[in-house]
Amino acid sequence: MAELETPLSAGGAPARTRVRLSSVVVRLSGDSGDGIQVAGGQLALATALSGSDLETFPDFPAEIRAPSGTTYGVSSFQIHIADHRVHTVGDRPDVLVAFNPAALKVNLPDLREGALVVLDPDSFGPRALERARFAEDPRRDGTLSRFRVLEIPIEALARGAARGSGVSAREAGRTKNFWALGLILWMYDRDPAPVRAWIARRFASDPRLAAANRAAFDAGYAFGETSELALPTYTVARAPLPPGTYRTVTGHEALAFGLLDGARNAGLELVFCSYPITPASGLLHLLAGMRAYGVTTFQAEDEIAAVCAAIGASYAGAIGVTASSGPGMALKTEALGLAVAAELPLVVVDAQRAGPSTGMPTKTEQSDLFQAIWGRNGETPLVVLAAATPADCFAMAREAIRIAVHHMTPVVLLTDGYLANAAEPWRLPAFASEPEFPVRFPSPGEKTSPWARDARGVRPWIPPGTPGLAHRITGLEKDFETGAISYDPANHARMTEARRRKVLAVADDIPEQRCEQGEPGARLAVVGWGSTYGPIADAVAEVRARGGDVAQIHLRYLWPLPRNLGELLSSFGRILVPEMNTGQLAALLRACFLVPAESLSKVTGRPFAVRELVDAIERGLGEAP
Repeated sequence: MAELETPLSAGGAPARTRVRLSSVVVRLSGDSGDGIQVAGGQLALATALSGSDLETFPDFPAEIRAPSGTTYGVSSFQIHIADHRVHTVGDRPDVLVAFNPAALKVNLPDLREGALVVLDPDSFGPRALERARFAEDPRRDGTLSRFRVLEIPIEALARGAARGSGVSAREAGRTKNFWALGLILWMYDRDPAPVRAWIARRFASDPRLAAANRAAFDAGYAFGETSELALPTYTVARAPLPPGTYRTVTGHEALAFGLLDGARNAGLELVFCSYPITPASGLLHLLAGMRAYGVTTFQAEDEIAAVCAAIGASYAGAIGVTASSGPGMALKTEALGLAVAAELPLVVVDAQRAGPSTGMPTKTEQSDLFQAIWGRNGETPLVVLAAATPADCFAMAREAIRIAVHHMTPVVLLTDGYLANAAEPWRLPAFASEPEFPVRFPSPGEKTSPWARDARGVRPWIPPGTPGLAHRITGLEKDFETGAISYDPANHARMTEARRRKVLAVADDIPEQRCEQGEPGARLAVVGWGSTYGPIADAVAEVRARGGDVAQIHLRYLWPLPRNLGELLSSFGRILVPEMNTGQLAALLRACFLVPAESLSKVTGRPFAVRELVDAIERGLGEAP
């Protein structure tokens, strides 16, 4: 997979041979205050501009500021760089840059055999080793014997480079992230110019900090050129991506753009009402910066106020959107029932996280599926969608608005902590050619009833104050014909069925389910949803390349399910459902279609590894009829 390129030399430095790699997985790690996420983001930027494909995975602690040097406070950023299309952040890092012993401790179990480990020896004092819970110095007791180890005094070199910039000793020490970034960019043949430009923009208001971080970054890059250490040098070529205009997006960025584009295509104002909660808060931050594009944002005092304000926006004729995570979704459930009873459009983004109650706020999981579909009192049906990748969040956010406004229903859009923060290249769509789905409000005096229903069972959307069409909205049961409050048993049964049928009719307005890879009738189908898309795609492709008769199905429409899904699933010899919960989709498929769906669960707070799925698929093929 690797080939030698022309030897390199820099002045008196030894000649270096740059090795061409098809892909590499790099992880940066240190304390949560070490600027790991900033450095990782800039490594992703430089990689994207070089033309290589990439996937990133930021991983950070739940504590705002855990004790320095402890395993609880370790922050990491992983990036998979490749000369071909990739769908995951890679199973095991090829390179780890660890700023302290705690970072080494946390990440050691993930490293592949022979990985390169870059350490700062000055950080390995007795107190630091004790805080990281090392009984002995891992550099001396054989712990690192399976890896290639480079000991470089990163912080000391960064301080020395930044010293002449007029910053304090503490500020100079905090430039170590850029020093390490400079070295990694040199090591993997990335252009440093985009990072230099970013530093100039980021610290434009403080020339001292700009100069210090630029000096540290340049020093790290120059260290690679001039050091006499046996530094490995690589290059990863451009990936043959389809032609177009690309930008790197996180899931939250794609969601923000998709919501904005959906509102524009519906001809509506976007009103986003939310309460901060990890990992959903980033969406509020992004949309708050889009006021110039007609976005109104409101940070409410709690989750209940946020969803009620969004419902109020929809009642007034805008599209109300709110976002939260598991605990916040629990608080929103009564108001979601109000939106269902009032038959108003609403979009709710649920960025799922691990565990019940507070759980593990910064770790990822897919455990809110049952909550999204059924987790409300009474019979309160609504539509549930799920994005598959960070870039896919754009299309699914747009689709959530389309379905909400044309079927007068709340829509829950499921993402998760991984999708929200991970990044990948996104090819910008041709916005001008995308079909619009404008909303039509009844005209003043139009001869209609607020409770008249079309063939799909959808009532008209009438903003308050429309002359001649005054009506009452309430959470109490209403009369099917008049909208007046009703406690009649037969009417309640009729309304319950009407709400149910209206949501089920959405199945006629969504695509039929297809195979992502393989064909109907394969010996084994791997069925996934949400962020399991990437690992499943790579695992299925690997097994198929070896002749395995396996297909991939990925669900973006989770309720109602695609109208042909039961027939499609019945064609396979065996069905495997990997998900980051204890088997919720598998249970749903068994209940709806009576198919023998087998669950493959993972609830560690981390995504599936491709190797885990390859092994499971091969076991399944071995047992399939």
